[in-house]
Amino acid sequence: MVGQNKGKKRGAASHEAPTEKAPLFPKSKGIDIPSDPEYSSDDDEEVEEGDFDEILKEMANDQGIDSDDANDYIAGDSLDEEEDEEGDDESDIHSSDIEGASSEDGDDESEDGEESVESDNEVDSPLERVSSRSTDGQHTAVDSQDEAEGNSEEELDEVSMDKLTIRDFAGDIQGWKEYRKTLPQIDAGYASDSSTEDPANTIGNVPIEWYEDYPHIGYDIDGKRILKPATADELDKFLSNMDDPNVFRTARDEVNQQDVKLSEEEIDIIRRIQGGNIPDADYNPYEETVEWFTSKTMQMPLSGAPLAKRGFIPSKWEHKRVMKIVRAIRQGRITRSSAPSQDTKPRFYDVWEKAEQNDDDNAQQKRMARRARMPAPRLALPSHDESYHPPAEYLPSEAERQSWLDEDPDHRKKNYLPQDFGSLRSVPGYERFVQERFQRCLDLYLAPRMLKRTTQLNAEELMPKLPDPRDLRPFPSVESLAYLGHTGRVRSISVDPTGLWLLSGSDDGTVRLWEIVSGRCAKIWDLKETVHMVAWCPSADVCVFAAAAGSRTVIVIPSELCDEHKRLLSEELVRAGFNSAAQAEEGEEEDDSLPVSWDMPTSAEQATGIHVSVTMHKTVKSVMWHRRGDYLATLTAEEGGSSVLIHQVSKHKSQRPFRKLKGAVQSIMFHPTKPWFLVATQRYVRIYNLMQQALIKTLQPGVKWISSIDVHPQGDNVIVGSYDKKLSWFDLDLSVKPYRSIRYHRQAIRQVQYSRKFPLFATTSDDGTIQVYHGMVYQDLNQNPLIVPLKILRGHEIRNSLGVLDCVFHPIQPWLISSGADGTIRLWT
Repeated sequence: MVGQNKGKKRGAASHEAPTEKAPLFPKSKGIDIPSDPEYSSDDDEEVEEGDFDEILKEMANDQGIDSDDANDYIAGDSLDEEEDEEGDDESDIHSSDIEGASSEDGDDESEDGEESVESDNEVDSPLERVSSRSTDGQHTAVDSQDEAEGNSEEELDEVSMDKLTIRDFAGDIQGWKEYRKTLPQIDAGYASDSSTEDPANTIGNVPIEWYEDYPHIGYDIDGKRILKPATADELDKFLSNMDDPNVFRTARDEVNQQDVKLSEEEIDIIRRIQGGNIPDADYNPYEETVEWFTSKTMQMPLSGAPLAKRGFIPSKWEHKRVMKIVRAIRQGRITRSSAPSQDTKPRFYDVWEKAEQNDDDNAQQKRMARRARMPAPRLALPSHDESYHPPAEYLPSEAERQSWLDEDPDHRKKNYLPQDFGSLRSVPGYERFVQERFQRCLDLYLAPRMLKRTTQLNAEELMPKLPDPRDLRPFPSVESLAYLGHTGRVRSISVDPTGLWLLSGSDDGTVRLWEIVSGRCAKIWDLKETVHMVAWCPSADVCVFAAAAGSRTVIVIPSELCDEHKRLLSEELVRAGFNSAAQAEEGEEEDDSLPVSWDMPTSAEQATGIHVSVTMHKTVKSVMWHRRGDYLATLTAEEGGSSVLIHQVSKHKSQRPFRKLKGAVQSIMFHPTKPWFLVATQRYVRIYNLMQQALIKTLQPGVKWISSIDVHPQGDNVIVGSYDKKLSWFDLDLSVKPYRSIRYHRQAIRQVQYSRKFPLFATTSDDGTIQVYHGMVYQDLNQNPLIVPLKILRGHEIRNSLGVLDCVFHPIQPWLISSGADGTIRLWT
């Protein structure tokens, strides 16, 4: 009944309109339209009349209605406010009536529902099959009986209800407006065609400054104005920001004029954009490549083409070929081969078959598999005397012919006599052809043969692959200058750190100073005894050298070679020890067990530049400076711990580092970079740490008698020379055994020397030669040193079985200076 009353009221309102269109909801339809406060008349007043008229015109044009009819619709839309209020009240009363009808008047409503259904079938309306609709959470109460009877019809007509157009309302613009209000709100989600977001303001991409003079900032999706929100001053904004914990997570939306709190996903996107990364965290820019069109050619390519017709029908040419074979079989030209009989004897025989079968059943197969084919030896090629027309010198004389005939056939060197025929066609057949062929076959049949496999070795293939010496330049290869003046063997030479001057000590008892470039002898010191060793101080601040003559070691300052400042420093270094020694005598007692005395030289010696004389009990064989220039090590000929002494020049003090040594010491040396001291005995090289006073390692060269040692400037490699002609290269990080042993000299090796600047080292020997090698030491520990022989230098003469005694490299240039038993010094460049 409520539905009928509401239908009557709406019908009356529609008849009162000037358009007099058919009512939207006829009487007795039983259709209830709930009231929606969102679409009340008060809200409609917010939209201007002109704008709404334009919207209706556009909707009418979209539905195919003429402009005149649309004007009628617009005129019919202007209803009195009283009628709208009455309609609103009726809708409210109607809703309350529906809520109470379900409990009190159930039977009456069921009867009214049946009457309304009957009347609906009689009247044609676009909403005749629609029973209820809910919008924005409001529900319409329907009788249980009506719901049971018309449930199927409602499910079928819900879709058609959404598809109604203005043409279905037969020009009833008021009914069309009411129907539009009942439709649900548009939710622009992912299923929408407009956007994936839900913006409130629909003005689009236009400047918001255009709305500064208006009270609104735009329109929503229904065309309603969106009023500007209240704006606060800067002080209020500051106070709200201080109280708001999410102020740093808030962004200003200028279109909607409101603050938006950013989510964690949006903050993550902003951080990714600022860092120059891809905004989407789930996006993988390094996905595996999918080869849609591969470049790999298939072995058997597949094709989608249909199979050819010839694959399903018999081949004509195969049929002809088969028939040809059939006719040949019928004619007897093709017969079936009979199986070979088991009694058929083989054509060839194996002589060793029975012997192998007696050994083992499977021995024959194994030996036949191992046996290789041995070709028969070839016949010798014919010589000149076998020609049918040989030269006259190959023809035998009558006496030779007679002696060949008288000789026994088995002892003849040749089984024929050379003969001369005028032409090839006059040559008769060889009468012994059959006999010789038979004899050769007999030899091949009876003579045993054995296959020998020999390996052809080439000496060049056995040599290691070394670089060309021309690619390893520079290195000394030519004698450039000879320094003449000594009358005895030149046992030792030394070059000063500047590379300008050369010292030499000889058996004639003199020490000579040479200018390297010119070969001029600048000065001579006569020490009256055999000079075994001379050595420049390696420090560049002073100009001092030491010379070992007999049992005395003198320290000399060549004042002619240095400036005033360097001379003062040198004298201070050498003479400071006398004052410290005097103070030590007053305070402490000296150790008298050391066979060393520091003496002031005579006035004549001081005039020549000798400032200090260190006297020992035995002959001094070697003198070595420490790299700092203050310490000096000496080696004497005596045995025991006193043979090796270390002296401090600045304090004139000596100390014995070893109480006891095993074996006679042959050579000593300071390590160039570490506090180590190397002592070479007859068969071993021991390395000591002077600070820890401990033995670090013992090198085992495997030689009978060590002659000399030298340490690489980097300190990780040592070379050892011996009197048994062997050179040993040691890698201290690798092993105590030699990394490489070289034996190229024919006589004893006297001296070995590294170059301080270039990857070179040299050895001198009593055979009168100097051998220069390329010795590259790499920084990479995984790469072994490269040793390449470069040059053999010859120029010194051998005197009393002694050859080259000493050599030294130039500190700056790739030059080598050598001294020998012939009393000469030679410069190799």
